[in-house]
Amino acid sequence: MENKTGIIGLTGSFRESIKDMEKNSKVVFTGSVAVCTPFIELLSYTIRDKDFDLIYVPKVDINNAKQIKMLPNIGFSVVDENADPQNPDVVVVLGGLAMPKFGCAPEEVDNMIQELSGEQKPKIIGVCFMNIFKDAGWEEKLDFDVIIDTSLQTMVK
Repeated sequence: MENKTGIIGLTGSFRESIKDMEKNSKVVFTGSVAVCTPFIELLSYTIRDKDFDLIYVPKVDINNAKQIKMLPNIGFSVVDENADPQNPDVVVVLGGLAMPKFGCAPEEVDNMIQELSGEQKPKIIGVCFMNIFKDAGWEEKLDFDVIIDTSLQTMVK
């Protein structure tokens, strides 16, 4: 276990967790609609130089998979272009899915991963905030290769 701080701690840890993936690997992100999307776009920016095929599956709904693309003068964004999430090299599960109000059951995530996986199991990366995977019991229910858990502290002046 390693402790890092700030937004660089989050983005750097994600970049480190995916560094061994080959060029043109398929990275499928799944998370809660609206809540996770900005974090997915931020994490996509972090690996912008890797030439990965980046795909967003909203709330494990593979029929609504969309491309994530770099838009000039905007940054990385989920675009209204259908994508094929089958046979991913990496599946990134965002913690919003473990939140009762925005998420789903961990079994639904596992079923999605099984349905998408080809002959080789993809690397499973969990990205969450404030111990949501642990608190919701997901650490024992999903076969994560790595979990990046970030804590936030806010000060209003």
